[in-house]
Amino acid sequence: MNELFQEIPLAAWRPTKNTLHLYLQVVGKIRLKTHPRINHWWHVPFYVSPRGLTTRTIPYKDGNFEIEFDFREHRLKIHSSKSGCEDFDLYDGLSVADFYKSVFANLAKLGIEPKIWAVPYEAPSTTPFAEDTENRSYDKEYVERFHRTLVAVDDIFEEFRGRFTGKSTPVHLFWHSFDLALTRFSGRKAPAMPEANMVTREAYSHEVISFGFWFGDDKPNSVAAPAFYSYTAPKPADLETEPLHPDSAFWTPDGGMVLLMYDEVRKESDPRKTVLEFLESAYQAGAKRANWDIDSFRLRELHARSDL
Repeated sequence: MNELFQEIPLAAWRPTKNTLHLYLQVVGKIRLKTHPRINHWWHVPFYVSPRGLTTRTIPYKDGNFEIEFDFREHRLKIHSSKSGCEDFDLYDGLSVADFYKSVFANLAKLGIEPKIWAVPYEAPSTTPFAEDTENRSYDKEYVERFHRTLVAVDDIFEEFRGRFTGKSTPVHLFWHSFDLALTRFSGRKAPAMPEANMVTREAYSHEVISFGFWFGDDKPNSVAAPAFYSYTAPKPADLETEPLHPDSAFWTPDGGMVLLMYDEVRKESDPRKTVLEFLESAYQAGAKRANWDIDSFRLRELHARSDL
């Protein structure tokens, strides 16, 4: 596990992270526009794969296609159920503009012609994709560290997801915020949010406890270092008075989020156990204060026959 939880400080790969974030937005917007809508925006994110990040299957006309970032071979691969596959290299110096043009040129070869709003959304740049020649960094070493970290975290989140029998998201990576996330639902609707934008209203239409991992970013009031996080929405009263595990976990000043820094996890002899303890304590805190039926959502042990 310590080999997978490698050092990945934001300062060391910021230009590459920003470029990769924008690459993901280009492909993510294609999935957003072509995949049938799923509640709470489940039709827009990526999923961790053995080789990188994938859109999984996207229905299209009378077939389907998939786009995968292969961070082992450093190529973008597009597979079509009708027309075969196309791919191209990912390399240092490949600008967002050139990436955008290559994606759509290769899709066109396969007879796929999606229409997207080709402007970043809550991203490191506001420049339209077709005009962005500034973001062009692709450090293969840090892209590979990024992928190995995602594999380790995804594995832990999948185990944690399986402990809950209520409605839950898949473990997925949202391309607007560049974080790997998992969300549990109480089954109850949340208060209306008339002042919120369309994205937020849909995401928080029901009571949730969310868990995630980000690599750090430079946004105001954010954390410029990799960290695990959790929050309960709507935030219940006195949430921040609940105990957390491990001792290095802490509440943000407003009590709205709990954090566990990635570099603290890397120091542990059993990082997996540490992260699972953190996730469970964050869930217990939110579920207790928000009056969830904790026992009914708990996965029961199987008493299986020995030959199964």
